[in-house]
Amino acid sequence: MTLESSRSWQTRIPLRMHWLHGTTGQKESGYAGQSTWYLYLFSILVLLVTVTTSDMFYFPFDLFVLGEGNSFKFLFFSFPHLYLGQFFASDERIKAVRQMIMAPTVELRQQALDRLLPYQRSDFEGIFRAMDGLSVTIRLLDPPLHEFLPEGNVEEIVRELCSETGANQEDALARIEKLSEVNPMLGFRGCRLGISYPELTEMQARAIFEAAIAMTNQGVQVFPEIMVPLVGTPQELGHQVALIRQVANKVFTSMGKTIGYKIGTMIEIPRAALVADEIAEQAEFFSFGTNDLTQMTFGYSRDDVGKFIPIYLAQGILQHDPFEVLDQRGVGELVKLATERGRKARPNLKVGICGEHGGEPSSVAFFAKTGLDYVSCSPFRVPIARLAAAQVLV
Repeated sequence: MTLESSRSWQTRIPLRMHWLHGTTGQKESGYAGQSTWYLYLFSILVLLVTVTTSDMFYFPFDLFVLGEGNSFKFLFFSFPHLYLGQFFASDERIKAVRQMIMAPTVELRQQALDRLLPYQRSDFEGIFRAMDGLSVTIRLLDPPLHEFLPEGNVEEIVRELCSETGANQEDALARIEKLSEVNPMLGFRGCRLGISYPELTEMQARAIFEAAIAMTNQGVQVFPEIMVPLVGTPQELGHQVALIRQVANKVFTSMGKTIGYKIGTMIEIPRAALVADEIAEQAEFFSFGTNDLTQMTFGYSRDDVGKFIPIYLAQGILQHDPFEVLDQRGVGELVKLATERGRKARPNLKVGICGEHGGEPSSVAFFAKTGLDYVSCSPFRVPIARLAAAQVLV
């Protein structure tokens, strides 16, 4: 994000702002209102907000401001999380993804991934170009595969898919049935996808590195950070790290250029928090997924809590909805423990959180006091989160 003014910032006039649209990824611009300007003045000492293509905002607790004549560019520690699932929105991509999911052999799955690669590479080139000089953190594919499968008239869609691929309709329907899960958020998702289908991680990593080098060759400064989701053991992360580094080396050799990059992980599973020191031996940064961490710590399904949370709140069993206000006694202790253990193994470990808690004042205050480097949250919560962090840190 760049803030531009025809006069110096002390004038308190509205600033022209440039950002990336959260859905389309297109550059947009406009003028900040007076309230936005005063909020900026208040928070400039402690943190920065920027918009991302994943509809999330990012707040480093350390701010660096670089003056460029009469304009200021804000440099931040890392760009928020870019969810690869968002890039599968077009019909052609959805078809390729479904072909990948339905493929009965590695060869057919690879063919589908080869169709996806140019799309992904082009997407990343656009993002790296727009974020010239800034870090971009990319979370590998996380959603359960069934989310990409057809809804509604399944047989008609399967018939069309099979006509394009030559697959058997009965086998395809059986495959869909096999992929359906009782509790998908605890099922076949996250790093489990990349371990079961290593070619899926390979395609994503290849797209990232090829795009990064292509943009570097055009003079764009690129700093990719790849984040592995839903890790519960050091071995899971180790598998994916080795695979990503192998792809990186192949791309660097074939393209004749090397770039710097980092690999980190989401801490979403309680076990990962408990063994954070072992995970930090391979992870260069942590991002706490507090939505999933809360879900797994309490054993509450986030999609079903509406049936009983109001009763719990009314009877005083819970003081707050734990998906809205961080449970500092339980989930918060896991965050503190993992941060301490992770930094004991890797002192320079960057640690932050993503989730709705990143925009809730008491939760933001807790994260700041715990020593986290950043929080991210939904756009509508940004002003509240900025004020909460500023109150703690000023």
